[in-house]
Amino acid sequence: MKSFEKLFHDYMKQVCVENPDPSHDILHVERVVKVAKKLAHEEGAKLEVVIPAAYLHDCVYISKADARRTQASRLSADHAMELLKGWNYPAEFLPAIHHAIAAHSFSAKIPVETIEAKVVQDADRLDAMGAVGIFRVFAFSGLSRRALYWPEDPFCETRTPDDSTNTLDHFYVKLLRLHEALNTKSAKAEGQRRLQVMEGFLESLKVELS
Repeated sequence: MKSFEKLFHDYMKQVCVENPDPSHDILHVERVVKVAKKLAHEEGAKLEVVIPAAYLHDCVYISKADARRTQASRLSADHAMELLKGWNYPAEFLPAIHHAIAAHSFSAKIPVETIEAKVVQDADRLDAMGAVGIFRVFAFSGLSRRALYWPEDPFCETRTPDDSTNTLDHFYVKLLRLHEALNTKSAKAEGQRRLQVMEGFLESLKVELS
């Protein structure tokens, strides 16, 4: 597996160099793989499926502004099959890897059917939460040139959140709800910790903006 991992990592490092989104850099890939391995051990998932799926889950990058965005995970899954076949990865694991990659995305709305797919999806979602999630949402904000917050009502107390224009709104649109979308017992426990980190950040920000 180590020789394959080097192939996966080297390939994704190059993909991320060409990708302008700092919230989906090689560090994101490495974190997802690390967490996915941990969850796989705790949940009894096959590493032969989890590791390549975690590395290659974003092997096709499509901007959030692109009309094909909802197809990104399916396109990544299809491209991953081409890559893995070219690297002579054991064919018996390919269907499960394809499903895990295709189903990991929120926008794809594909039900997760295997423990391996649940683990990969959970690892990716956990990386959008906690201190790392805070890092990433503001990194993407710089790329997309969104305002940090709506000054009249930063915390969406009297208005509907709109994360297309205000970065802080993304916490209320998605990030504070992510723990509800986790699959495995292990991920749910970690999700609660990361939720508390985000809630603490928002409480501190309220004090500083008041």
